[in-house]
Amino acid sequence: MNLRDFLHAAKEQDWLIVVDQPVHPELELAAIAYALDGRPVLFENIIGHPGWRVVSGAASARRYFALSLGCSQQDLLFRLAEAQSQPRPAPLVEKAPCQDIVEKPGDLYSLPLLKHLPQDAGYYVTAGVAIVRDPESGLNASYHRLLRVDAHHFVARLVENRGTYNAWKKSEGDLPVAIAIGLPLHILLAASMSPPPGVFEMDVAQALAPTPLVRCLTNDLFVPAEAEIVLEGRITHRMEEEGPFVDLTETGDFVRMQPVIEIDAITHRRDPIYHGLLPGQLEHKLLMGMPKEPDIYAAVKEVADVRQVHITPGGASWLHAVVQIVKQHPEDAKRAIQAAYRGHGSLKHVVVVDDDINIFDPQEVEWAIATRVQASQDVYIFPDQPASSLDPSAHHVPGQKSRSDKAGVDATIPWDTPKGPAHPEHYQRIRFPDVSMNWRTYTKR
Repeated sequence: MNLRDFLHAAKEQDWLIVVDQPVHPELELAAIAYALDGRPVLFENIIGHPGWRVVSGAASARRYFALSLGCSQQDLLFRLAEAQSQPRPAPLVEKAPCQDIVEKPGDLYSLPLLKHLPQDAGYYVTAGVAIVRDPESGLNASYHRLLRVDAHHFVARLVENRGTYNAWKKSEGDLPVAIAIGLPLHILLAASMSPPPGVFEMDVAQALAPTPLVRCLTNDLFVPAEAEIVLEGRITHRMEEEGPFVDLTETGDFVRMQPVIEIDAITHRRDPIYHGLLPGQLEHKLLMGMPKEPDIYAAVKEVADVRQVHITPGGASWLHAVVQIVKQHPEDAKRAIQAAYRGHGSLKHVVVVDDDINIFDPQEVEWAIATRVQASQDVYIFPDQPASSLDPSAHHVPGQKSRSDKAGVDATIPWDTPKGPAHPEHYQRIRFPDVSMNWRTYTKR
C-alpha cells in the first residue's frame, strides 16, 4: 500500500482530514497539523507551490500502520520482528512513478518544505529517508533532518557512529546519496529499524509488503519506486552550522557543524505529495520508537517469557518502555529490565508488568506501579550509564557518548514477601463484568 493508497483507505475509514483552503508553508501549515495531530491531514492548496500537496500525520497512530499492513495493532510488534529476522530481497524495476518528472539539478525552493517553529534555523525536510552505500557493509537507509541552505544544498544532521555517518567518514571524496520523501508506511517503519550490518532496510521493508526499487539517474543507488519525491546528490566534506531545531523530546537540539549535501537531481511523481512530519509529535515519536520494540522484545525473550513491548509516547517514544511478561522466576522482572537496556541502549526508564496489565494504557501501568511496587525492593538504579543524546537532562560532553542514570521498576505481582508466599489474587484488579447495554431496558420511559 503506497502513500496514495493509504490516504484513500484512510478516507474510507473517515480518518482523513482534507484542507483545501490556502495554507502557507512557513509556520501556518505546521500549526494546523499540530492542532490536528493524530489524524492524517492532506493540504491541497499550498501558497507558493501550485500543483503540490502536503500530507502530515499519516504515521501518527498505530491503527494507521495496522491498516497499511493488514494486521491488528497487537500484531504489529510480531510483524516487525519477523521482517527484521527474515528480510527478503527487494525487486528492481526499470520504470518507476518516482521518476515521472526529472529535474537536473532541480530547485529546492520549488518543494513545499516547512518551517515548523519560529525557533527553527529555517526550512527542513523531516521525513526524508537517505540511502547511501557503505564500502564495507553495502546499502543503508536512515532518517536525517535536512536544513535547506539554498536552491541546491542542504545541511544534514548525521548522528555520529551510525550508518550514514560511518559511510561518509570512510569516503575520501563526496558520498553519493538519495533521499526519498513521501513513502509507504511500511518503508518508513523499515527505515527506522536496526537490522544487522549488511542487511539493507529495504529488504526488511520487502518482508513487510512489496517494495520495488529503481536505480537512481545520477548515481548507483536504489530507491523505493513508489516514493513521491527523490533527491539525488552527494554528501560533501564541507561543513556548515545545522540548527537550532526542535527534536524528538520537544526541546531544542544543539547547533552543530554538519556536512553539506549538494543536490544533482530532483525526481518526483506527477501531482506530487510532500510528507511534512512534525518534529517531536506523534509521527516522529512512533517512527522513532515503535521500530525499536522488536529489539527490546528479542533481548527480553532471551531471559523471560515476554508477551508485549511498548515504547511510550510520554517518554518521547525513545526514553521509556513498558515490558509485559509472564513471571516464572523471582528474578524475571530484573532480568527483563537489564535485557531491555541491551535491546535499546537509549532507554532511560523501564517498567515491567504482568500480562493482566494493558501496556498501551498508561493508567493501567500507573495502577500496577501504585499497587505492586515497594521502592526499596522493586526499583533498580543504574548510575552513570551510556545514554541518549536526545535526553536534555543527560550529561553531554562534545565528542563523547552522553551519560545518564537509569532506573527500572518491577511492577509485577510480588513472587514472595517477608511474611510468606504472596497471594496473587490480593494484587489483581477486580473488574465489573461486561454487559450488553440496551438503553430501552435500563432506562425509564
